[in-house]
Amino acid sequence: MSVIVRDDGFHADDFTGDAAIDIAPDTKPEALPSAFDGIALIRVAFPAFSDGRGLTLARHLRARGYRGRLRAKGHVIADQYAMARRAGFDEVEIDDDLARRQPADQWIFRADWRDHDYRSRLKG
Repeated sequence: MSVIVRDDGFHADDFTGDAAIDIAPDTKPEALPSAFDGIALIRVAFPAFSDGRGLTLARHLRARGYRGRLRAKGHVIADQYAMARRAGFDEVEIDDDLARRQPADQWIFRADWRDHDYRSRLKG
């Protein structure tokens, strides 16, 4: 099973339907889709918390005009949640084991991702 993380905490996966595509972390930006008709969800794989290629892919997808649901799937840790949201992800999908080790309160603590970045700390 897996857990979906959003700004307000943990959720069950509520996506239904076939209009989803999965993108591997080694996908070249130029190989990303250029049209998104009928795509309701794009999942970008994160094989390890130290692999940030998915963040770049999210930025490229948003720059190409994707406005649907964008999900980081895999080994993203709570400390990376704000970065994932800033890159364009709407949510993160983690496995049950990671959810037990990093409960919802750790993710919610980082949910105010718009205000708590290095720029706001420098201004304060």
